[in-house]
Formats: sequence, C-alpha cells, structure tokens
Amino acid sequence: MADQADAPTKKAEYAERLQRIGDVWWKRALNVQAPYRAHLRRLNLGYVLDVGCGIGRNLLHLDGNGVGVDHNADAVQRVRALGFTAYTSEEFHRSEHGKPAAFDSLLIAHVLEHVPADVAVELVNEYLPYVKPGGKVVFITPQERGYASDATHVWFVGHPQTTELAGKVGLQVEKQYSFPLPRVAGKVFTYNEFVMVGRVPSR
Repeated sequence: MADQADAPTKKAEYAERLQRIGDVWWKRALNVQAPYRAHLRRLNLGYVLDVGCGIGRNLLHLDGNGVGVDHNADAVQRVRALGFTAYTSEEFHRSEHGKPAAFDSLLIAHVLEHVPADVAVELVNEYLPYVKPGGKVVFITPQERGYASDATHVWFVGHPQTTELAGKVGLQVEKQYSFPLPRVAGKVFTYNEFVMVGRVPSR
C-alpha cells in the first residue's frame, strides 16, 4: 500500500484501539452499527475489495463478500479470526485474489484522511486495476468532529477533495452525500460521514 513505513496506523496498538472503541458496551447494546450496515448493503457493491479494512467492520457488514487489505498486520489477523479473507498490503498483490478486474467494487472507508493528498492518489491508483470496468468505487471519510477524534488524521477529505481525487484517478463521480445525518451534524457528531460513490469507466 502506498503509505509511510512508520505510520502509526501500522502499529499493533492502533488495531487494539480500533477493537477497544468498537467493543464499548453501549455500542453493542444499542446496535449502533445497524444504520451503517444497512447503508453499505444498499450500495449493492457485489464482490468488494476493502482497502484499509482495519479489523473487519465493513466486511462483517457485507457478510464477508469480499477481500480485505490493510497495512496493519495485527488488524489483518483479527479479520482472519472472524473467518474473512484479508491480506497485508504486501501479501495481497501476490495472492490468488490479486488479479486484474477481479472485483465488482473498491471500498476505501476511513483511510484517505490518514495520508497526504498525493499519497491518497497513489493508493487509489494502486488498487483500481483490480476493479472491473464499470465497477463502483466508494470513498467514506469523517466530517469535522470525527476528523478531530483521531490524532493520526492528516488530511481533511470532504466532497471537494474526493471530487478532485476522483478526477486525478479517472473516476466518474455519481453521487456525494452526508450520512447518516445532514451535513450540519458533522461538526458535533463524531460518526457523520462524507460518502462519494464513483464509477470506473467502461472500456
């Protein structure tokens, strides 16, 4: 994956942090992931390449219908423990799943904000060849309150930034929106997200 070798998100402590945040009792009791799970399924992504899969939350939402990739080896082990297929960035390209046009869609959720803009372009370009012509590409990034909640965030990625990124990598932007609440909520609600749905041009 196009990223810095010493990135804090590559350390075992970061995977542990993700696990700890997700395991908070009230999140489990209130089933707070339900709207995000329903939203992801409504996108009809088919067979997904989930880049920056973390500890597997989105693969869980998709019932494992895809392959996860992450530069954090500890996170990848946690995904595999759930029974899903996942690789480190280095492993994926030489794996049986690392074949051109093998996936219906590319999902990059809560990843772009962790790298500078130029690295984000490299990252998307690195994985686009694995998506079928005409396939979907989805970027999900945090809004203001979510961005401020993690010290490893380095680039605020809103709709203008994903539009520009899509143009640089040759994607057609189909829609952009705020989820799960209107855009104004992003300043106070940690889990409000920017969503961009794009399309790989058909050949």
